Amino acid sequence: MLTKRLLTNDKGGMIVLGLIALAAVLVPLCNLLIPEGSSFHISTYTMTLFGRILCFALLALAVDLIWGYCGILSLGHGAFFALGGYAMGMYLMRQIGDRGVYANPELPDFMVFLNWDSLPWYWYGFDMFWFAMLMVILVPGVLAWVFGWLAFRSRVTGVYFAIITQALTYALMLAFFRNAMGFGGNNGLTDFKDILGFPITAQGTRATLFFLSALALILGYLACRYIVTSRMGKIIVSIRDAESRTRFCGYQVESYKLWLFVFSAVLAGIAGALYVPQIGIINPGEFSPLNSIELVVWVATGGRGTLYGAIVGAFSVNYLKTLFTTWSPETWLFVLGGLFVLVTLVLPKGLVGLIARFKKSTPAKATTSDEITSTEHAIPEAKE
Repeated sequence: MLTKRLLTNDKGGMIVLGLIALAAVLVPLCNLLIPEGSSFHISTYTMTLFGRILCFALLALAVDLIWGYCGILSLGHGAFFALGGYAMGMYLMRQIGDRGVYANPELPDFMVFLNWDSLPWYWYGFDMFWFAMLMVILVPGVLAWVFGWLAFRSRVTGVYFAIITQALTYALMLAFFRNAMGFGGNNGLTDFKDILGFPITAQGTRATLFFLSALALILGYLACRYIVTSRMGKIIVSIRDAESRTRFCGYQVESYKLWLFVFSAVLAGIAGALYVPQIGIINPGEFSPLNSIELVVWVATGGRGTLYGAIVGAFSVNYLKTLFTTWSPETWLFVLGGLFVLVTLVLPKGLVGLIARFKKSTPAKATTSDEITSTEHAIPEAKE
């Protein structure tokens, strides 16, 4: 019943979630059960590719929640994504044990190569799956809480907030590139063997990871949908459209923004944790500010402030990226820049807005609740 309530008046969301749920079942089955010679067989490479995009879609969803509905433009969500990925990578490295190149049961190969004598204290506990999953949530969440508390308390907003989030992810990238940090330096963490005792390159393991990525995206969408359709969602939208007015109505604007920012960071961390075992590596390049900027392009292309538009944008842009990097890698950045300009000038509501424009038979005002966009929504009265 809760799911039905969340998806009421959200036709686009229902279609997107239905397709994801269908893919979550059919893609692994077509990979595992249908012989390779069949035209209906889906290769492990293709399944892994789409599994990676599912993780990107969850990351885009996290950005759309804070940017599309609260007006917080973050250019640092790639950092939260990478931190979640590193937490998972540290667990996977601890599982290698004495099967590494140097056969050291305690130290990862890169630490042996750098003549480390013992395991750093912050690596302890990562040999346990539950601890690693806890860190996937806590590390991005705590960083987002500290950073957000300082920024929102100082009332840093708009382009200034975007700049300092970009500075945050750049600083983390430089730190993780250093060998002394103990995270593999330039090479990062790789050569993973298994996860929970299952070979990480096995076909069944890849199919399971694909299914879990799709499930995480569906649950993440429902959680975001629950937030934006609740009473708090109306307050969040009012903060985006009229922050001063909302504050004068008695609401603790900074608290709402901080809570939403932390939740969004946790979603990004979970996306990173699902991404790493599928791609097989995590390195400081994931902290690159360019990745966070590209992430904003996904959301803008799909349709900001719709949630399902972020998923559509992540799939469409990454599919284009796969095509162009295969055909002509040097042209991709030009295509990406041109796409952002095109969306900004011609498609301000993204692809989902373009589809909605074609489907409208009359110029009647849109009444769907998947775009809570105007200040005409009444701000709930503050409790005394």
